[in-house]
Amino acid sequence: MRKPPRLYFAFRSPFSWMALRRLEELYPEAVDTVEYRPFWEPDADLLSRLRAEGGEFLYTPMSKAKHLYILYDTKRLASSFGYRMSWPVDVDPWWEVPHLAWLYARREGRERAFYRAVTEARWERGENVCDPALVKDLAASVGLDGDTAASAAHDPDLREEGLRSLHDLYQDDVFGVPYFRVGRHRFWGLDRLDAVGDALELERDARAADPPSLARVPVPDLSPPLADLDTDTAGGCG
Repeated sequence: MRKPPRLYFAFRSPFSWMALRRLEELYPEAVDTVEYRPFWEPDADLLSRLRAEGGEFLYTPMSKAKHLYILYDTKRLASSFGYRMSWPVDVDPWWEVPHLAWLYARREGRERAFYRAVTEARWERGENVCDPALVKDLAASVGLDGDTAASAAHDPDLREEGLRSLHDLYQDDVFGVPYFRVGRHRFWGLDRLDAVGDALELERDARAADPPSLARVPVPDLSPPLADLDTDTAGGCG
């Protein structure tokens, strides 16, 4: 069976925030078919368990020079899109707190509402989304149980679900965000949105036209020419 398009996001990444927001603005109908999946740097426990089961976390931390560049680049990009942005200050963040809370929200069918609440808090107001007290309030604001969301990082079942999510990252070769899988096509970075949108619309039209025979629908090659590929871009990060 054909897998739905997947879109990997991270609450940490400003490029992920801007890419998903732009995608939802430009391709609202196509985005409704996309399966959101979280990407985050695992804590020591989940990382050791992931490695023990043959997986790995593929993200490589960026250099100080690139980080300083991104501080300026994201402000410039946000301004060009007309987005209000307030850069947050992360002090010893525990990324399981918001991301496992998002997994809880997904169980309750409120994952996109919770996603928006968290990204607005982090990128528009500069708040600490790794603070369980804030996560509690954000969850409650979208109709979730705040206490359950705030304690998600400690919940054994949600940590197990988080481990499975980390395995998905490894299996899909996700090394940074925003990262998109549409059929056999893969796209990384904010600067690939036009290609992502084209792929999503083709995928949606193919499913609507003849769902039982999707395997027979020709898939055009949407990959950019090799000359246009780069090995590192500020348009995607962890």
